[in-house]
Amino acid sequence: MPAVTNRPINRKVVLVAHVTRMVGPEHFRIEEEPAREPGEGEVVVKTDTLSIDAFIRTSLNDEEGLHQQVPVGAAIVALGVGRVVESNAPGWDVGDAVSGPLCAQTYATLPTAMLQKIDPARPLSTYLGALGLTTGLTAYMGIRFVGEVKAGETVLVSGAAGAVGCMAAQIAKVLGARVIGLAGGSEKSAFLTGTLGLDGAIDYKGEDVDKRLKALAPDGIDVFFDNVGGELLDIALDNIRERGRVVICGAISQYNDQKHVRGPSLYLRLAERHARMEGFTVMHFAQHYGEAFAQLGQWLAEGRLTMPEQLEHGIDAFPGALRKLFEGGNIGKMLVKP
Repeated sequence: MPAVTNRPINRKVVLVAHVTRMVGPEHFRIEEEPAREPGEGEVVVKTDTLSIDAFIRTSLNDEEGLHQQVPVGAAIVALGVGRVVESNAPGWDVGDAVSGPLCAQTYATLPTAMLQKIDPARPLSTYLGALGLTTGLTAYMGIRFVGEVKAGETVLVSGAAGAVGCMAAQIAKVLGARVIGLAGGSEKSAFLTGTLGLDGAIDYKGEDVDKRLKALAPDGIDVFFDNVGGELLDIALDNIRERGRVVICGAISQYNDQKHVRGPSLYLRLAERHARMEGFTVMHFAQHYGEAFAQLGQWLAEGRLTMPEQLEHGIDAFPGALRKLFEGGNIGKMLVKP
């Protein structure tokens, strides 16, 4: 039991054991403690919404992975938005809306250098989804600067009903491309063509992906924006056109067993067709954040982009929401409201 205090009680999700396969409730526990008093240059933020992102899984391994590892006993890394409830930093006022690495907890005490003020005129969750670093900005950089998508090209997006895929597909459409989405299940396929207005959708769980792709894009694809990896990457490589581009944004199908990652076997298609495959993270394009933020904001205002949200409620729901992301149980952005 926490000591008696007048400080707000912080409830946080901490790591009990490193994860070797699929995340489960046995890997986490909820702890309670008073929110830490802010030191000089720090603020206390009450969490409004947390982002459930695939990169979180890569931080839970028992050895170095794609991202910095969470130590056992520490709060799970997560991006979030919230409001300042206590300030010890000039220019940062109680009530300011902010975004940053709040972690999976109800209160975060952080230096202001780790936070960014956001416009409270928009729903705060927008800064985790369409305008979020790991979602909208990531999709923008991949489509715009890595894939270099042009009007009239054919673009294939895997994980197209997920948060990043959803944004990548829509951005490619705005740029004038013909877009085909890959997703698991008929409901997601209907979402891609009905709600997002894509030119085609392939249900990788219920259809022969290669056969369906050849029917939708008989001349091949110019760009493949990959969030999944595995077998789908090989199928895309087999259908890549001359001078095509493969954008490696993620490989969610591989994150649960990173000691045995399955790479592409058809990579020689790149040489045969003078194509290229390039990986990236959004951090490689920090110089373009301002441009991306402004452009995405404009497209949102014009109604050219949409971001469905799937909300789970309560900090206790965080572990289950993370597992649901890897089981494909969401459409659009998965969020937790503590």
